[in-house]
Amino acid sequence: MSDHVYKMIEIVGSSANSTDDAIRNAIRKASSSLDHLDWFEVVNTRGHLENGDVAHFQVTLKIGFRLD
Repeated sequence: MSDHVYKMIEIVGSSANSTDDAIRNAIRKASSSLDHLDWFEVVNTRGHLENGDVAHFQVTLKIGFRLD
C-alpha cells in the first residue's frame, strides 16, 4: 500500500427528507468537482424549523480526498 496525502474540506449538506439524504447530497455535489474522495466524517447535525416542524436537515461533513 502506498503512502497517501489527503486534503480535508468542510461542507454542509441539506435535505428536506433526512440526515442521510443531506449527507448523500453533500457528497454527490463534492464528487462532481473533486477527485479521489476517500472518506467523510459527520461533524455536526442541525435542522431548520418552520411552524413547529422540521423543514430541513443540515449536516456538516469533513471530507478527505487524496492528492495526486
